[in-house]
Amino acid sequence: MSLPYIPREQIAAAREMDLLTYLRRFEPQELVHNGGNVYSTRTHDSLKISNGKWCWWSRNIGGKNALDYLTKVEGVPFLDAVQRILGAVPMLPAAPEQTAPVSKTKFALPPKHADNRRVFSYLHGRGIAPEIINHCIKTGQLYEDGQRHNCVFVGFDGEQPRYATLRGTLSEKRFMGEVPGSDKRFSFAVPLKAGSQTVCVFECAIDALSYLTILKMRGQDWHKANCLSLAGIYRPGKGGRFRIPAALAQYLKDNPNVRQIVLCLDNDEPGRTASVAIKGALADYAVIDNPPRKGKDYNEYLQIRQRAMRQDRARA
Repeated sequence: MSLPYIPREQIAAAREMDLLTYLRRFEPQELVHNGGNVYSTRTHDSLKISNGKWCWWSRNIGGKNALDYLTKVEGVPFLDAVQRILGAVPMLPAAPEQTAPVSKTKFALPPKHADNRRVFSYLHGRGIAPEIINHCIKTGQLYEDGQRHNCVFVGFDGEQPRYATLRGTLSEKRFMGEVPGSDKRFSFAVPLKAGSQTVCVFECAIDALSYLTILKMRGQDWHKANCLSLAGIYRPGKGGRFRIPAALAQYLKDNPNVRQIVLCLDNDEPGRTASVAIKGALADYAVIDNPPRKGKDYNEYLQIRQRAMRQDRARA
């Protein structure tokens, strides 16, 4: 059986197409103009396109062309991506004056597995306290995907699920994704409604649960802490323009009692940049920058603390 083959010349030609050109030709419904020469996509609002390059800030990956985008973001096999760029039929609007909004994918949670053993094992292996894992399962904010055994972290609008992010438990590769149709405004938050005037903000759900575990390790009542996952971050646009993350803006709207925001974003360049931008955009609130003392994020910091505790016990 012969394997599919594409000449080098065609691959080189495919690499020449930048992402902005590709989206304009083949997926115009995905393109969102943010101002100036900066664009994003409807599916991934933290993916920014500018000056011939693109960067998906919430996942910290980027590229220079459409081929990189299709393989790294959309997960299209390399040869299929080349053929799509070179041979696909452009999906152009029926008429230039067409302005009807693109219909959003209907949101539906993945089916649940009969139990949550893989999810529990995975998160416990990441250092999350069993009490906190069980709390999230009991409230319906966490469960195991019945088909792929992913962790499903659910965000609610009142009692209605409106958002879900996925985290792989079986693959060696760190799979992360969102359920189609998810509304980023209603991201994962513990508890479901703020009980105090302070909210701690994280880039992902696992970091939020890691922080709660650290509080438990310190002997503090983790039930009293308000934690919100932003489901990713993005940088300010050209000229310093910055839009408050949708999840945080909605959380503050739904919880007007919150007056203090503790930013617990990652200890990397995107996380530090986002912290500065959020702090500058929320002048009406008391904003505290509180990155992890060690490690890249709060889950890494948690695991560092736990290893140190085990070493101390071994020496005792």
